[in-house]
Amino acid sequence: PGRARRLLLSQLFQPLNLQAGGEAGWEGRPGEPLCRSQKLMLQGGLIHPASPGCYYYLPPTVRAMEKLVKVMDEEMQAVGGQKLNMPSLSSAELWRASGRWDQMGPELFRLADRHGKRYCLGPTHEEAVTELVAAHSNLSYKQLPLRLYQVTRKFRDEPKPRFGLLRGREFYMKDMYTFDASEEAARQTYDLVCDAYHSLFDRLGLPFVKVRAATGSIGGTVSHEFQLPADVGEDRLVLCPDGHFAANVETLNGEQTSCPTCGEKLTQTRGIEVGHTFYLGTKYSSVSNAVFLSPENKPQLAEMGCYGLGVTRILAASIEVLSKEDSIRWPSLIAPYQVCFIPPKKGSKEEEEGAALLERVYDDLTEALPHLAGDSVLDDRTQLTIGKRLKDANKLGYPYVVIAGKRVCEDPPVFEVWNQNTGEVLFLTKEGVIELMSKVQVP
Repeated sequence: PGRARRLLLSQLFQPLNLQAGGEAGWEGRPGEPLCRSQKLMLQGGLIHPASPGCYYYLPPTVRAMEKLVKVMDEEMQAVGGQKLNMPSLSSAELWRASGRWDQMGPELFRLADRHGKRYCLGPTHEEAVTELVAAHSNLSYKQLPLRLYQVTRKFRDEPKPRFGLLRGREFYMKDMYTFDASEEAARQTYDLVCDAYHSLFDRLGLPFVKVRAATGSIGGTVSHEFQLPADVGEDRLVLCPDGHFAANVETLNGEQTSCPTCGEKLTQTRGIEVGHTFYLGTKYSSVSNAVFLSPENKPQLAEMGCYGLGVTRILAASIEVLSKEDSIRWPSLIAPYQVCFIPPKKGSKEEEEGAALLERVYDDLTEALPHLAGDSVLDDRTQLTIGKRLKDANKLGYPYVVIAGKRVCEDPPVFEVWNQNTGEVLFLTKEGVIELMSKVQVP
């Protein structure tokens, strides 16, 4: 009693298809390319196709997503973000007022209620949040800056959904909307949120680049994308090798081939957009009349910014850029489970003693480090060899694997510990295992 129940791999709802070498049975039309993250996530029982561009997220994926959101919450709250939640259904009037009902074209999922009133499923929430803030007309300059954010499902009627969670029709996004008293203050907010994104990607260990970007249908005058360089990326980027300049090709006038700062030849690469920031000015506040009272008690339009991070896209993109061809590698901070325990094979001479000793390590670890209680999995498929289960653990990307192998019957018992991210193998006593795991961070 009081002990955390052991998580057994055989009881987790994670339908593995790790033997699927080819593309048989995967969604998509025959001959359509699958990218690495999509293939690995399908094989590893992380996602299951529902309809084009829509997926079931299976329990391990939801765990990784919740960890990622926690890290985002930490970064957003560090810059004064307040979390809220806005409706997915947004009225057509709001979008007509901003001009985007027509401008967004077929990308909007549109629907009518039983009374014939028109709505869209929100792909983004500038109109909604501005209306919300405008409804509180007695806002004072003392209450600014206001930094409101949410993490919700978004909807886009993509013409060609592809690459799994990298380009879907329904996805999760963190979107922040900021309201400032002046352009200068709004630009300070812009830099602050960009720094928070910087910090987030650094903590995840993802090799990002921040590039100049077009403002597109969102609007505003300044915009940057946070990109993960990857072959399957849909964006073309140009970078100065010395880091002075980086841009999405769509922002360049004609063929710019050298860095405007140092004259070095620009290199081209492809990237997956995982974050986007916009300085909006008064584009939306002027439509909804989102004002605050200045020190002179005069109504003034708020200066706005908006900032998006693709939650599900970061998950897939990180698998895309960190993984090997046939085995998942997660940013260790957000791996669904941190450690996999592998007991001896059924019928082996270590079976009885080894299984009991390994279970004791599991229990003592979760008692000593309660934050890892839900992060440990026991691979109880003892009909399989240790080698086979180690191979599966490697494919699924647990950062640590603890094995009761040949040396478990020594005195004191010694366990084989694989650090999957560095590829090193350690031989440790129970105390050594607990000490090693005490350094593991989970959000």
